[in-house]
Amino acid sequence: MRYFITFLICVLLISVNSCERKDFNTLPNTGTLEFSKDTVFLDTIFTNIGSATYNLKVYNKRNNAITIPSIKLENGNLSNYRLNVDGIAGKEFTNIDILAKDSIFIFVETTIDVSTQTNPIYTDKILFDSGNNQQNVDLVTLVKDANFIYPGRNAVTMEIDSLSLNGTPTNIKGRFLKDSELTFTNSKPTVIYGYAAVPANKTLTIEAGARVHFHNNSGLIIDNKATLKVNGTLNEKVIFEGDRLENSFSKVAGQWGTIWMRAGSLENEINHAQIKNGVIGILIDSIGSNSSATLKLQNTEICNHSNYGILARETHIEGNNVVIGSAGQASLAATMGGTYNFTHATFANYWSNSLRQLPAVLVNNFIAYNNENGQEVIETRNLYAANFTNCIFDGNNNIEFILDKVDNGDIFNYNIHNSLIKFTDTNESYKDVAELDFTNSYYLNNILNGKPHFKDTQNNNFIIGQESDAIQKAKATVFSSDILGVDRSLNPDIGAYQHITFD
Repeated sequence: MRYFITFLICVLLISVNSCERKDFNTLPNTGTLEFSKDTVFLDTIFTNIGSATYNLKVYNKRNNAITIPSIKLENGNLSNYRLNVDGIAGKEFTNIDILAKDSIFIFVETTIDVSTQTNPIYTDKILFDSGNNQQNVDLVTLVKDANFIYPGRNAVTMEIDSLSLNGTPTNIKGRFLKDSELTFTNSKPTVIYGYAAVPANKTLTIEAGARVHFHNNSGLIIDNKATLKVNGTLNEKVIFEGDRLENSFSKVAGQWGTIWMRAGSLENEINHAQIKNGVIGILIDSIGSNSSATLKLQNTEICNHSNYGILARETHIEGNNVVIGSAGQASLAATMGGTYNFTHATFANYWSNSLRQLPAVLVNNFIAYNNENGQEVIETRNLYAANFTNCIFDGNNNIEFILDKVDNGDIFNYNIHNSLIKFTDTNESYKDVAELDFTNSYYLNNILNGKPHFKDTQNNNFIIGQESDAIQKAKATVFSSDILGVDRSLNPDIGAYQHITFD
């Protein structure tokens, strides 16, 4: 037994020594490193918001393993950049080995306080070795100043404040806007953490050219008796998107929550805006009145949302020159009845991140839920109007337009005129659905399964081209210019855009 224990100790010592020693010989670096890029651009970030992680690959193309005596940031410990070299975090590293014909990764991040910088373009260098063997890779970041809106925090518990709506506490992190915050200008972007809520009897005005950025799980709430006015113009659109400005985030859906127009909000208007990359572009409740729309939506693009472009619940929307693109479920879900009038709208859902169950446009007159006994309850509402004129319903499903009626004696009014409708019912699932009989009198001058000829569906570019079946098939309306300001007073095309000739 004694000899066996001695044997184990020897094996252990040999193993430790083996782990500590190099099993290869290296030569000093001679300044012949090669890099995957000579400049690492960390895109654009907001002040005090951390960047994404970027990588740089360092190659040793020699036939021998080498040792790099030092890798460091030129600005040393004062640098706003952070490195991770071969799995170790820091700002300076010594004696880094690279095997022959091999490489290592260097990862780069940054967080910058713009108030400490005289130039919005922040730069530094990664220095490899020193003296005659020194090589470098540039680091470049554009940092933007912004107006930040944060929820409050309890001074004792340090918990982030939550909103109370209708006098009832919620789990929604955020706060109501102060009077001094009720105008968003284009002088600086506005960055919102949590939900910024507009109080009753107040109006949030967003001026032309303003940019509104939302952090994760953040958004806007337009409360009961409150109003939102978005005053973009053709040349100065208002942009709503997430707060990650790096190019890699430009097409990522679900980065922020929603713009929620709660029941009782009134006379909301959105003109010349882009709303992109959220969970739900607009969530809108409240029937408002038949004479006055809860939301007037004009010249606006709503694209790339993980759930819905617009989820409307028993409300009143007037929309013209509107593009509602890809969404994980439906571009437009007009549910629980209401009033919906869309003219020259393009609903085109080419969502490709997951299987989509719903059509581009769904209109129904009910809500279904389980009561406290677990029984399904279906409540119906009046659909006062679902009028679609000169609209395109298209996407990558066979069926992209559905009217779903629960017959309970309620009003269910609809008219679809001069529209391009994708509807291929291969399984005849809707064979006996009267509301989807395209020969009835509620459908007029429509084109079934025509070719829209969009420019680039994967990038939500739904301008139509010279081969489109929508050309000159629209009826004349008061909306004599398209979403880009192009005249359509003569021979108008179906959809939000007049056609162009593609290269």
